[in-house]
Amino acid sequence: MRRALMPLLSILLLLACWQAAAMLVGGRLLPGPLPVAQSLLREAESGALFHHLGATLLRVLGAFALAMSIGTGLGVAMGRSLFIDRLFGPWLVFFLNLPALVVIVLAYVWFGLTEAAAIGAVAVNKIPNTVVLVRAGARAIDEGLIDMAHVYRMSPADRLRHVLLPQLTPTIAAAARSGLALIWKIVLVVELLGRSDGVGFQINLLFQTFDVAGILAYTVAFVAVVQLLEYGVLQPVERRCQRWRRLPADA
Repeated sequence: MRRALMPLLSILLLLACWQAAAMLVGGRLLPGPLPVAQSLLREAESGALFHHLGATLLRVLGAFALAMSIGTGLGVAMGRSLFIDRLFGPWLVFFLNLPALVVIVLAYVWFGLTEAAAIGAVAVNKIPNTVVLVRAGARAIDEGLIDMAHVYRMSPADRLRHVLLPQLTPTIAAAARSGLALIWKIVLVVELLGRSDGVGFQINLLFQTFDVAGILAYTVAFVAVVQLLEYGVLQPVERRCQRWRRLPADA
């Protein structure tokens, strides 16, 4: 019971700090939770909130799927093969230090102001981070289990499913969490520069009218969606994939 109340207490503490800061700074520069909630309700009643939030979420999920699938594959390959790691290591350093804004602008210049260009630009920015995390996890895999898989002549698919992926679950989960946090921030920039809908596009319009409450309302709405994904999807999947670690103790 106490464990279940901790997230609620944490949110209440955040709201209290927010309200105190609003009272110190002033409602015009930093609206409190109540004005932001009222702005959120107005946007929801008009339907604009769900339209723009849905557009951004679709872009986030598309870029996330691309970045995680490609980044995980490259990370495992570089972590398990010294040759591949040395061959593509300089590429990884280059793309890690390539500014996100440059990638976004070049994608729009080369491929036009399209959804594919927007999602691809976001994925390119996230893939190197996923590769770094998964590569580190692949290097830390228990070699004894790998040798056991060879002794029992497990197929490559079985080794991947039963030996590699279970040990990589914490690393992949960390990459997924950091990926969601990074991707949605980059998606806002993509929408601000070249999309006609989405949270980033709407924040740009609200900025032009200095509607701070509206900006915070869209921010809070998307953060709430990410929290639902964290507690409703990522954590249950991670617990399910980690069940094998608890089996000996439960037995």
